[in-house]
Amino acid sequence: MDPGFVKPEEEVKEGEDKGQGVVIPQIPGDVKLRRCGYCLVKQPMRARHCQLCQHCVRRYDHHCPWLENCVGERNHPLFIVYLSVQLVVLLWGGHVAWSGLYFEQSWEWLQHNIFLLVSFLLIFIFTIVVLLLLVSHLYLISCNTTTWEFMSHHRISYLRHSELENPFDQGIILNLWRFFCSRHLTAWENIYFHKNSEPV
Repeated sequence: MDPGFVKPEEEVKEGEDKGQGVVIPQIPGDVKLRRCGYCLVKQPMRARHCQLCQHCVRRYDHHCPWLENCVGERNHPLFIVYLSVQLVVLLWGGHVAWSGLYFEQSWEWLQHNIFLLVSFLLIFIFTIVVLLLLVSHLYLISCNTTTWEFMSHHRISYLRHSELENPFDQGIILNLWRFFCSRHLTAWENIYFHKNSEPV
């Protein structure tokens, strides 16, 4: 699905409802948005151009090679649901594979059960990978940061010049609420400039 592609018509109709249930957020008048060098649209804060999708994506997290799609502001909650369902299926598959094993110390037993052992080992490895991925994403969500921001903090201008380590963090509860329950796109510029103007 659309991860939150930045569209050129948003420049003209900024702040208007487009009839698709999406409110294009208003930004402060004195904020200058960066123009993408590839698709030439004005990038909202936290957006990034994806070379594989050939689009700028709002609140860009990463490009998932398994889904062949970007993970951004609009589909990131569904990506978490996808990882959760995948983890449940892997745990169930691991349980089924383990329950089919009756251990005996014989070469004949090993020949008959080698595929079951290999499948259990693969399921175990994939379960660990998906669990680590899910836990790391939930941690980043609770801090209101993205994988891209976490990995490239030193290269992103709005993070490098911020007085705060993470200017978008609003506390765990509000971060989780905004991530899972908000239906509208967020004007991250408002949060960024509000937080940076507060005395530290």
